[in-house]
Amino acid sequence: MSSERHDQNFDAIANKFEQNIYGTSKGRLRHELLQYYLVKNINLNSLDTALDAGGGTGEMSKVLLDAGVNVTLSDISNETLNIAQQKCANSPALSCIHSDILSLPSVEYNLVVCHAVLEWLRDPFANIEKLIEMTKVGGYLSLSFFNKDAQLMGNLLYGNFDYVKQGMQVKNRVRLSPNNPLRPKEVIDFLHQQKVTITSMAGIRCFHDYLKDTAMQQSHYVQLKDAELTYGDKEPFMWLGKYFHIIMRRDA
Repeated sequence: MSSERHDQNFDAIANKFEQNIYGTSKGRLRHELLQYYLVKNINLNSLDTALDAGGGTGEMSKVLLDAGVNVTLSDISNETLNIAQQKCANSPALSCIHSDILSLPSVEYNLVVCHAVLEWLRDPFANIEKLIEMTKVGGYLSLSFFNKDAQLMGNLLYGNFDYVKQGMQVKNRVRLSPNNPLRPKEVIDFLHQQKVTITSMAGIRCFHDYLKDTAMQQSHYVQLKDAELTYGDKEPFMWLGKYFHIIMRRDA
């Protein structure tokens, strides 16, 4: 079996992906927190155009469309794009492109969103460079990605000691388990070499995944979300989030 990484395509399991991500408290919370930080840091109503890169089933595209933004949604899965068009009621302000990020036309947008995508890609840093290039000067890029440090800590807390010793690699991959998580500080160091200014950083799901009583993820969702909003962008909690979120402004 080849060890070469490939960008993940969810064509065969698009409906399962939709149900497993957005039909659960973890998917709902991730989406609501990302939406909160976007609205908190960017005046969405002032934007003309946005790219939802690797936007899958269009959950964030719908938020942007509702704010009056013209949205281009790209994904390598035709099936997820079909779901997105239905979810967005075939809005005339939505354009869909069946493409990987590196192959997208070099068009610039006021806002570029790339959430929970980098961890599925063969070369995430090349994709970040492309996304910066597609952000207008003065515009914003919003990145979120699976946090490798939090993945390690979670597995140790769950007692998966052998899995951690193996470098958190398994022979038979679970298709909905990210195959290329990133360390936040490595991404931040990379961004410091680019022509961008980081304007916001936050951990996404700093507490949800670590609850001893998992039933509280549903029964105490309101209190849990309040804790996430209170502490998610503060030290040291933001580094514990299962996902890490960065908003940056392109300077030149």
